Amino acid sequence: MKPILEDISNNLLRSSFYAYSYTTTAFDFKWHFHPEYELTYIIKGNGYRLIGNSHQEFFDDDFVLIGPNLPHTWFGKAEENENFEAIVIQLPADFVQRILAFKESDHLKELFDKSNCGLLFKEFPVDIKQGLLDVINAKGIERVIRLLRVISELSFCQTTSLSSKIYKYQINEEMENKINKVCLFLQENFLHHVSLKEVADLLHMTESNFCKFFKKSTGITFSNYIHELRINAACKLLLHSDNNIKSIAYASGFESLSYFNRVFLKKKHVSPKEFRIKHLIT
Repeated sequence: MKPILEDISNNLLRSSFYAYSYTTTAFDFKWHFHPEYELTYIIKGNGYRLIGNSHQEFFDDDFVLIGPNLPHTWFGKAEENENFEAIVIQLPADFVQRILAFKESDHLKELFDKSNCGLLFKEFPVDIKQGLLDVINAKGIERVIRLLRVISELSFCQTTSLSSKIYKYQINEEMENKINKVCLFLQENFLHHVSLKEVADLLHMTESNFCKFFKKSTGITFSNYIHELRINAACKLLLHSDNNIKSIAYASGFESLSYFNRVFLKKKHVSPKEFRIKHLIT
């Protein structure tokens, strides 16, 4: 698989780094990479996050630091009349190296070193959103000062690595954009019956070759990927509708209630009923 190289050089003509916020109705699947470090804070949104060979659900307040050239994407679709919100800050590697050159920056080095595998912040200051917005809105050297303040605070936060250290994507012109094509198709069709042959035909592959390609590209099997999408959809319905569990199972793309219950228990370690009760109470 070859992720798409994102070029942000035009955004750095008058600034040492690129920072912005945006609102959208959906995070579209765009498997890409770039030479800059990236802080991404999902203020509001849910779906799936792929970073290297890590594939996980994300929800509001998802906060990640990604190292240079690590392929990644977030994707998901907001409910009707709702929006997703995100803040993104991209830092050129030479800018980061200048920061780390100060003797006073020793505690920051570990943070950026670990970001090569992607770092999920498990806890962070409650006012982080305002701190990031201050970076975006500040002018001149004040932008750098505010950014350093945020990074310094984050260096003391609890984190967990996302992608395995052995992950390496293969640059292959023949495979370029194939995973994007597949995942976009699945995102649009996972609520309906999707056969392995149908998706393999999309890439003109045999079913066996497609399974190998998909596992190598995403780190999980095709069937597991479909299950993740459908269970996530089911969780939304369990929490935001009064529909009974049987109807939710079918609405989420499962063809039988028993199979839905089995997959849900495996993924969430509780039954659909227990999941609904637990999360509605908390």
